[in-house]
Amino acid sequence: MNKGNSIYNFTFGKVCLSSLLFSASFNMLIPELPAYLSGLGGSAYIGLIIALFTLTAGVSRPFSGLLTDKIGRKPVMVFGALVCVGCGLLYPILGTVAGFLFLRLVHGFSTGFAPTAFAAYVADIVPSNRWGEAFGIQGLFFTSGLALGPAIGSSIKLWYSYEVLFYCSSAMALIAIVLVLRLKETLKETVRFKISLLKISKNDIISMAVFTPALITFLAYFSFGMVLTLIPDWSDYLGIKNKGSFFIAFTVASLTIRFLSGRMSDKLGRSIVSTMGLFVLMGALISMGIFKTATGLMVAAILYGLSMGILSPALNAWTADLSPAEQRGKGISTMFIALEMGIGLGALLSGFYYRGAPQNIPITMYGCAFMALIGFVFLRFKKNSPFRPK
Repeated sequence: MNKGNSIYNFTFGKVCLSSLLFSASFNMLIPELPAYLSGLGGSAYIGLIIALFTLTAGVSRPFSGLLTDKIGRKPVMVFGALVCVGCGLLYPILGTVAGFLFLRLVHGFSTGFAPTAFAAYVADIVPSNRWGEAFGIQGLFFTSGLALGPAIGSSIKLWYSYEVLFYCSSAMALIAIVLVLRLKETLKETVRFKISLLKISKNDIISMAVFTPALITFLAYFSFGMVLTLIPDWSDYLGIKNKGSFFIAFTVASLTIRFLSGRMSDKLGRSIVSTMGLFVLMGALISMGIFKTATGLMVAAILYGLSMGILSPALNAWTADLSPAEQRGKGISTMFIALEMGIGLGALLSGFYYRGAPQNIPITMYGCAFMALIGFVFLRFKKNSPFRPK
């Protein structure tokens, strides 16, 4: 671990930039995939676009946590980005519904591996008393990729083609790999990869030490699955030409709050800040459903960005707080398993309920608000709350 008290250095900057490019590489496809799949004749499977992706991401999390703690942070980051490179090149080639759905399944391995290692690397190089701030900044870059990616992707498709969009996705992931290769490995004792490392026991899958932040992550990110699946169609229904506009507003709002919210979680405690984030999240989701205009959606996008900007740094730092140093990858992977489960179920259920009828979308937003309410009540009445980091 970094023994100093500064987090602003060249190494941290490269980690942040690499995570931005990585997240943008896979998320820049999201706004255009529903139309692309429909063009292939698979409109009935739109709900699977996110669900299949998050399925393999969630399944691979225990392996990513174990390998991050064994072979090192760098190889796991590189593998995750390589998956993005390969899938981006193959989408134009496997031009059938079955081929597309297969690639969505494979593509999920990217986020199953890389984010776990990114988070573990950040925890390794930053003093523990500034984890909230550091995860806020790194998360700011990662979320910027998630949010700016769709806007960039929609613009590329608007001016060029699906093929160019897929190849640009691969190029971004490749640049992310170049940045990672120039980093120094932070895991002190590493072992060479061997197949036997993929044999995991039930004790390797879930870290009960991080149960609380993992539960809140699941409940909060349930809404993100809905957003990724339905907001492109909802934007189109409301007359918004660029389907990435919601994500631009989301990003700007998230950028304005992450640095402050991360530092707040270091000072006030993770539970207090997480409770605040859930409250704003409920307001954002209810606003999405009530105000059925383009302006209303943009206002809701800002609130939604603020809520996620408050929650993400606190939940990441809370997970790092509760994870033993020798099992940091396992703890972080547990949190990400919860995240993928939330996104996957949110996407699957909202897509199933939507069924191509825009009038059904507000109901899915209210359902997501109810999930956030469960988390809010849990933290509000949880014993020994608020949690204050040592």
